[in-house]
Amino acid sequence: MSAARTRLPATRKRRRLYAVLAGLTMLGVAAALVLVAFEDNIVFFYSPTGLKEKSLRPGQMVRLGGLVVEGSVKKAADGVTTIFSVTDLNQAVQIRFTGLLPDLFREGQGIVSEGTLGPDGVFTASSVLAKHDENYMPKEVADALKKSGKWKQPNATPEAGK
Repeated sequence: MSAARTRLPATRKRRRLYAVLAGLTMLGVAAALVLVAFEDNIVFFYSPTGLKEKSLRPGQMVRLGGLVVEGSVKKAADGVTTIFSVTDLNQAVQIRFTGLLPDLFREGQGIVSEGTLGPDGVFTASSVLAKHDENYMPKEVADALKKSGKWKQPNATPEAGK
């Protein structure tokens, strides 16, 4: 005769374990739903090198930051569109922006632009932000330059009396 298997009654520890596992599962599902809901609203920052390495879906909004390449700024025939290149000193990306550029926009200065990357590799910017003084570098741009090994510390102001 085979011994009949008896089912052990659920103990307190086992019930607590099931409750914790159910809670963690529900928390994971909730986190996944939040991430999916915000996926279209999250705008990631890329350097030119990072942007060229990443495959983006068409129309995905991203931020692109770097230094405006010397001699790259050109006005289109319509007088409103500006085409320029931005570099992280490794790679460069061409940007097309229609609108008024910030007063502080200059070649060799750090900028952050928001827009989409076209199939032709040209970044179409919907906004361009320029740094506001000669010692300021947007954090994202500074981090990208440090990561690429091309970071140069801005000139420090000499202390008084020296």
